[in-house]
Amino acid sequence: MDRREFIKNTAFATGAVIGLGAITDVVASASNIILPGQINSAPLPKAMIKKSLKWGMVKEDLSVMDKFKMLKDIGYDGVELDSPNDLNMKEILAARDKTGLELPGTVNSKHWKLPLSDPDPKKRAECVKSIEQALWDTKQYGGTTVLVVPGVVNAEVSYSEAYERSRAELTKLLPIAEKTGVKIALENVWNQFLLSPMEAAKYVDDFKHPMIGWYFDVGNVLRYSWPVSWIEALDKRILKIDLKEFSFKKQNDLGLWKGFDVEFFDGDCNWPEVNKALQKVGYSGWASAEVSGGDRKRLQTIKDFMDKIFAS
Repeated sequence: MDRREFIKNTAFATGAVIGLGAITDVVASASNIILPGQINSAPLPKAMIKKSLKWGMVKEDLSVMDKFKMLKDIGYDGVELDSPNDLNMKEILAARDKTGLELPGTVNSKHWKLPLSDPDPKKRAECVKSIEQALWDTKQYGGTTVLVVPGVVNAEVSYSEAYERSRAELTKLLPIAEKTGVKIALENVWNQFLLSPMEAAKYVDDFKHPMIGWYFDVGNVLRYSWPVSWIEALDKRILKIDLKEFSFKKQNDLGLWKGFDVEFFDGDCNWPEVNKALQKVGYSGWASAEVSGGDRKRLQTIKDFMDKIFAS
């Protein structure tokens, strides 16, 4: 090769490498070169990474400590308690610390009996007080959320009344959420309220406050929508995930509520698509089973199903 040809080829190669670096930020070393097709090709973090369940699902006749030990031994990472509750705080904390089983959050125990949309202001005030207690309890437990049903629409409560009352009552709780560092996580349930994912997103956004978000229940929406649509709309507002299955066939053949009477993967929830949608919006965190519980064998079965969901 003559001198002129050598200079031309060298210039071309150098320019190509420089251009490639400017466009793709290629990092090269003597032993490692990242090619353009490898940039940003790392897999997204898994959406569901910690397994939890509801305390009421544990049907074994055991002490609090032994229930915690059993759940940890089965392979759960945490358990969610109701709050307010009749459990001894010191006993719960001792079991948590001894076993390493986490308490990621609580479920308010009064929001159905005393909804935030109730026509009686005294009942609404009692519900607010119970949520306030749940926020403080959750702080002690080391959790990050309190699950709250925002309101109920029925023959006595119109949609607009539920909207206005629930927003007013939840606003009163935001200063407590700030003090505790525990977020209020609103859940979609069969309460005939906030039935659209876009409406649910707007409901959260209108508070303009970082301490309120959404506890997304995958199975609950299948009655009237698709989980992926909700995930896309709720996006970063999703704080935690509840898992249950739902079958259109059982609903149609046996009645509405029978739709829940089906094991995971035997219903109509497309778990791989749910995982993809959650990854797309950047969710990576807790998932809690909310299904019929039972003894150790049953809880092991649920945990095994959760493993499959996490990996789907």
